[in-house]
Amino acid sequence: MNERKEGGWTPLPHSDEDLQRARSVPHTPQTQSPAYRLAWDDADFLTQRDLRPVRLQLELMKPEMILAERGIRSTVILFGGARIPEPGGEAWAAKNEVQQKNLEANSRYYEEARQFARLCSEHSATSRYREFVIVTGGGPGVMEAGNRGAADVGAPSIGLNIVLPHEQAPNLYVTPELCFNFHYFAIRKMHFIMRAKAVAIFPGGFGTMDEFFETLTLIQTGRMERVPVILFGRSFWERAIDLDFLAEQGTISPGDQHIIDYADTADEAWDCIRRFYEIP
Repeated sequence: MNERKEGGWTPLPHSDEDLQRARSVPHTPQTQSPAYRLAWDDADFLTQRDLRPVRLQLELMKPEMILAERGIRSTVILFGGARIPEPGGEAWAAKNEVQQKNLEANSRYYEEARQFARLCSEHSATSRYREFVIVTGGGPGVMEAGNRGAADVGAPSIGLNIVLPHEQAPNLYVTPELCFNFHYFAIRKMHFIMRAKAVAIFPGGFGTMDEFFETLTLIQTGRMERVPVILFGRSFWERAIDLDFLAEQGTISPGDQHIIDYADTADEAWDCIRRFYEIP
């Protein structure tokens, strides 16, 4: 097994030496052939379609090992729009005047997300940052606000970034040692949910709704333990989705819509969590 050391994991014994030996052989047609490369040192091999199961496993294992090494046992998830600006900031994603006006109005959720992350992180300090650690998607908008709130009180926070054609680069408030990058949405979602003790969902778009509904489905089907699921901004969400309508239509069971709570402020959301876990 790998040996644990401060700041990370050591390679298997002699693996560094083996790699150097493999790379330092004389340049011949044989040693320059792709077939000669060590399999785990061959990017062309590892990125082949047939190696997808191996890459999925690696994406699952790398963050899991690092989080376990840090002793992080539970998290609080912040989902929300990457396009929501900081109050007073530029609504960079706006495509017209209506969007600009609405994004600027929704910027209040940036500050609520930041304050909510502060509250969770202050409680996390009582467990030496092993419980209730903030985790976000690592990008801008609400995600940045969550990581920033943790940083405000000197707490670590996690960022689960993903390779996208736009919007997604790590914000500067994620703890560098806990800043991960994913290719596969499925594995990233697993890491969001595996340690979650609460899920806070702020106004957002398709990605936010995808994460929200997947969380509801896991709880509804018993694949995930019941945890507080908090929608920030009742007025936004009651226009965006109508869970009562789904219950009336019979496409969800009566009462399924009560899996969620609503909050408009960070204090209200923290009170939901505090009551659920009977935190003094």
